[in-house]
Amino acid sequence: MAKLGLVGQVIRLHVEEWGRLGEAVAFLDGQRIYVFGSMPGEEVLAEVTREYRRYASARVVEIITASPERVVVPCPFFGPCTGCQWQHINYRYQLQIKNDFVTDALVRIGGFRQPPVTKTIASPEQFGYRNHARFTVRDNGTLGFVNRESRKFVRIDNCMIMHEGVNNILGKLQGYCGETTQLSVRYGINTGDFLVQPSLSDSRIGMPTGQKHYTESLRGRKFRVASPSFFQVNLQQLDCLLGLVKQRLKLSGEEIVVDAYSGVGTFALLLAPYSRKIIAIEESPAAVEDAKANTENIAGVEFLTGRTEDVLGQLREIPHGVILDPPRKGCHPSVLAALNLLNPQRVVYVSCDPETLARDLKILCQGSFHLEEVQPIDMFPQTYHIESVATLRQRNTIPGLILASSSPRRQELLTSLGISAKVVPPSVLEDFIGEEPEDFVVRLALAKSEKVANRYPGRIVIAADTTVVLENRVLGKPDSSAQAVDMLRSLRGKKHRVITGVVLIDGPSGSSFIDYSSSVVYMREYSDDEIWSYVASGNSDDKAGAYGIQDEKFHPALWVEGCLSNVVGLPLCTVERLMNQAGYDTRGLHIPVQCIEHQSRHEVPA
Repeated sequence: MAKLGLVGQVIRLHVEEWGRLGEAVAFLDGQRIYVFGSMPGEEVLAEVTREYRRYASARVVEIITASPERVVVPCPFFGPCTGCQWQHINYRYQLQIKNDFVTDALVRIGGFRQPPVTKTIASPEQFGYRNHARFTVRDNGTLGFVNRESRKFVRIDNCMIMHEGVNNILGKLQGYCGETTQLSVRYGINTGDFLVQPSLSDSRIGMPTGQKHYTESLRGRKFRVASPSFFQVNLQQLDCLLGLVKQRLKLSGEEIVVDAYSGVGTFALLLAPYSRKIIAIEESPAAVEDAKANTENIAGVEFLTGRTEDVLGQLREIPHGVILDPPRKGCHPSVLAALNLLNPQRVVYVSCDPETLARDLKILCQGSFHLEEVQPIDMFPQTYHIESVATLRQRNTIPGLILASSSPRRQELLTSLGISAKVVPPSVLEDFIGEEPEDFVVRLALAKSEKVANRYPGRIVIAADTTVVLENRVLGKPDSSAQAVDMLRSLRGKKHRVITGVVLIDGPSGSSFIDYSSSVVYMREYSDDEIWSYVASGNSDDKAGAYGIQDEKFHPALWVEGCLSNVVGLPLCTVERLMNQAGYDTRGLHIPVQCIEHQSRHEVPA
């Protein structure tokens, strides 16, 4: 696309949407114009400042039609300085936009149709929150920032988003820093300690510079932070973030937790009392030194120095949970691959970039995990930047699941799905009162599930009951060896139906989900000797119709029409359907081919 030659011109624009870097977007002759200082829905006059082949940049010089969300800009440097992008937008709307940014990335990049994004957590302070600044220095020693588009230097004497401690240091350094080109200031909001890098020699400054580290305090713990180490810039929201991570990991004190990209050990230090062991992974030697100093007297913290992509896949211990807090570029592909192999119960992913977060979540959710929630938290008021805390759980883990059954076959079938469950055998009178077979098995399954659910309120309970129907005759479990022999003789060489009722009680919601499965079994012409031998083994005692289709020695059946696992005692396809109805993600369950109900015929191997 050819340039329009508009640099320096003031043009009238109707602003239509948001761009990726916080500017609003208008269109002129099919070309995108990124307009600093505006928002969608506004009519503005804007001066074009830069022009590229595919787009141009502009700044607002006059508002013709203002958005109802517009507020008076409090900062005199807004516009020439582009460090803040949104001071012209009321804070409530800023939070909504950030929420929309996260949702859009998850849909557009992650492929999530209805991403579980919750309301953005507001920052208690919208100004004066930032504890770290990196200033540009000009030849005369003045400090300021460089406009992102025009590249013009703007002297800053007081930055409104900086904490007053940073601004006080700025005032003392202003005009005396000509020996460097970049200057970093860090300030301990709860300690008053500070760091200025690099070291400055001008005697007029009147304060120490060149500190290798400074200290900060949070939740009663001291943190040492070196100049090159990462530490969150909004201390109040960091406290909120820590609480979120702890809550989402669901720690009881017995878990192993991996803290990947651990930095100075912020998560490791504050979560160690709630875990059995923290394994912290960090590649920056300076950050590792800080972390070891910060956790010196804390038991149960192990540090592994190296890149997360090199270390995570080599772990010998399987963690309960993993914290991911990568840089803006997100996780290396090998980190995501290692996570899918480790398959921890929970992953909490802390991200400052919705697009790389969406990319990585897509890969994790195509593998071993289900996305439970994405919680945006505003670390950076007055800017387009947004922190998000994404919570993932092991896809095949249904929390708090109980199998109301004493049947080892049902336990094995449920395990084959990739689901672990607590087994609680119910005690229910299995009397047939002349109802339809489908009603009979559903009634018993419901009675079993309700009995166990009453003992374990709030848990998820699955129960099943199976019966055999031969020519309208219901065959339950035999009461004696003689009855078992009679049942097997009556089934020999014939076809019959096997019906299993399944009930899922979802304790968290209080809802019950009920269904049944029916299969047709074709029996072979086995001999009386085979019957007597099988009954004498005791394997017929606890089975409807006095047989187990899976018995390796007897092999009573030739083939099955319908669901094979239904005949064994638990139709896995029905279990999956009920879990879906209850709202649980079952995409990762291992449903065998023999369990698909619409399959017409399954050979039973001899």
